[in-house]
Amino acid sequence: MKPMIWRPEANDHQVNQYLDNMNHAPYPTIVALVFGFLSVFTIVFLLGSF
Repeated sequence: MKPMIWRPEANDHQVNQYLDNMNHAPYPTIVALVFGFLSVFTIVFLLGSF
């Protein structure tokens, strides 16, 4: 088992660069999906009420 004290390792810089490039939430996709679901729900609701 590794000790609980963190000490810098040789490849930490590469790991940090990878995480900075890859670890982002897809906010535009999330917003587009929410907008799409709300639009479809609204259309279905309006068409169903007539």
